[in-house]
Amino acid sequence: NAGVQLLHKCLAGTEGIEASFVLNGWPQDESVLNEADAIVFFMDGGRKHEVVLEEGRRLGMLDELASQGVGIGCMHYAVEVPAGERGNYFEKWIGGHYEGGFSCNPHWTAPLDPNSDHPIAKGVPKFPANDEWYYNIRFPKKKSALDILTSVPTRDRINRYIHWTPDGEKALGSKQTLMWAIEREDGGRGVGFTGGHWHRNWAIDDFRRVVLNAMVWLCKAEVPPQGVVSTLAAGDIDANLDPK
Repeated sequence: NAGVQLLHKCLAGTEGIEASFVLNGWPQDESVLNEADAIVFFMDGGRKHEVVLEEGRRLGMLDELASQGVGIGCMHYAVEVPAGERGNYFEKWIGGHYEGGFSCNPHWTAPLDPNSDHPIAKGVPKFPANDEWYYNIRFPKKKSALDILTSVPTRDRINRYIHWTPDGEKALGSKQTLMWAIEREDGGRGVGFTGGHWHRNWAIDDFRRVVLNAMVWLCKAEVPPQGVVSTLAAGDIDANLDPK
C-alpha cells in the first residue's frame, strides 16, 4: 500500500498522465479498470493473485481489456502466476511470468544494466540494488518481450535463498531478465518487473525512475527525455506503511 501511494505521488504532474490507485486488493468498483489506458498490479501473486480469483471471471475481464489495447504491468509478487492456462494469459499480456519450480527468487545485489534503446530506460544509468530479484523467468519459446533491465546472478551476489530450483542453479553466471516489455498484437503493451520487494528501494532515484517510465510507456504516453524525474520529501518513504 505504501509503495502504490508513493509511486502515485511521484507520477503527479507528469504530462499526459492521470493516475489513480486502489488499495487492499481487487477494486470494489470495477469501472476504474474499464476507464484505464493501463493497469499496473503491485501486490501478492501465485494462487493468491487477485487476477486469477473468482474462477476465471477476472482473467476473462482483463483479457477483454487487453484485447482492446489496455496496457498491463505486473511488479513484485504479481509477476508470479501458476503455470498452465493462467500462465498462458500472462505470457500473452506481459510476455512472461515467474513460474514456481522453474523460476527462483533469491535476495541478491544486482548490478542493473538498462536497455538504452528502449524508452523505459530514458535517463536510467547502470545502477545496483539489493532486492528479491526473481530470475529464470518463464518466457515463450519464441520470446517476443524485450529486455529492459538485465543482470548476472552469482553466488557471491546472493545473500539469502528462499525457493531454490535446479534451473535457477543452472542459470547462475548467465545474463537474466529482471524487467521486460512487450508490444502486443492487440496494440497494447505489457511490462514485467521482478523487483519492488523492499520498500526502501523506492528511495533510489533510478529505481523509481525506471518503474515510473514503464508506467508512462504502458499508457502510450511520451516518456520524457530524461525519464520521469521525481524527488522525495522528508518522510515520504515512511508514509502509509502498514503496521507490523
